[in-house]
Amino acid sequence: MSAWNSAIVVGASSGIGRELVKQLAAQGCRVTALARREELLAELASDLVRVYQHDVHAVGEVEALFEQIEADQGPVDLVVYSTGILVRPGLDVYDTAADAESVAVNLTGAMAWMNAAAPKFQARGTGTLVAIGSVAGDRGRRAVPAYHASKAGLATFMESMRNRLVRHGVTVVTVKPGPVDTDMTRGLGLKRMMPVEKAAAIILKKARRSGEFYLSPVHAVMFAVIRAIPSPIFRRLNV
Repeated sequence: MSAWNSAIVVGASSGIGRELVKQLAAQGCRVTALARREELLAELASDLVRVYQHDVHAVGEVEALFEQIEADQGPVDLVVYSTGILVRPGLDVYDTAADAESVAVNLTGAMAWMNAAAPKFQARGTGTLVAIGSVAGDRGRRAVPAYHASKAGLATFMESMRNRLVRHGVTVVTVKPGPVDTDMTRGLGLKRMMPVEKAAAIILKKARRSGEFYLSPVHAVMFAVIRAIPSPIFRRLNV
């Protein structure tokens, strides 16, 4: 049985978001699934799953869409932001437009949905906000600067929301997966990727209490060590 009655999942056409929709619905939760790719969303539609096409760049439309979803589905008590892109520039490429796109999708879109939900949840004294971050936000490695920066910004934004909202009864959660077997990571040559089904199940378990969580105890230890490495040493490492 689900801990929530009515959820919104942003970024539901593939990967972790799509699997979260499936698992929430299987637990009896009513879910609104949002993404750009309408044909993939349509595959999720059921008695418990409504689908709406949504582009996270359209931040000005979020509040009205939130109102429409609650009119159609009833009061929402869970919002999950699972949209993300990973743009891999060459080591000698400095592309502001590409960097801005990473920030728009990975961070600004999340802000819009959290800001739309926060006042409603605060007034009701209940509700859960979940953002899917990444271990990549823990340090600024050389390969994908904008991805690291956007995920670090997302973690800090959610920490601020947590510090505002927990005292009003709202649960605010940041999840920081390592490599998960999704369309975004497939082909990158990453090892020991977590199956998306396992990642989604852990996320729903972690989402029952406020905080910032890794999906694996190994990652929690590994990234505690990585965060402690002094910058002059870190920049000499081949990471």
